[in-house]
Amino acid sequence: MSLLIATGQAASKAAVPVVGQHAPSTPGLFGAVLALLLVLALVVGLGWLLKRMPGSSFRQAEGLKLVASIAVGAKERVVVLEVNGQQILLGVTAGGISKLDTLAEPLPPPTPMRVPDLKNLPNFAQLLQQRLRKDS
Repeated sequence: MSLLIATGQAASKAAVPVVGQHAPSTPGLFGAVLALLLVLALVVGLGWLLKRMPGSSFRQAEGLKLVASIAVGAKERVVVLEVNGQQILLGVTAGGISKLDTLAEPLPPPTPMRVPDLKNLPNFAQLLQQRLRKDS
């Protein structure tokens, strides 16, 4: 009887599958890098596609150009739009857009930004000392 029990236990142990035996192994470093490159390529490809689709908001409308804009409140702005050579002053709020005026003379073009001369910068330590002396 003990022989039957012993052989029965041995047979039942051999028939029990090992947990996780058929589970896939974790992807290696190559798989992770490949997946990251695939996601980046997908993002770049979708961005390229959206730029070329008609009606996308990435391209400026032809004949319409924002000349100047200034905030006058938390959600209020005054903007100057150029439409086919004519400049229009608009008020933009959260509730809507209203035409304020049509400019008789166009605004002058903005001056281009200058790159600072890095060779003739003032000494930061001296400027800081002067500022600290003035404040105290």
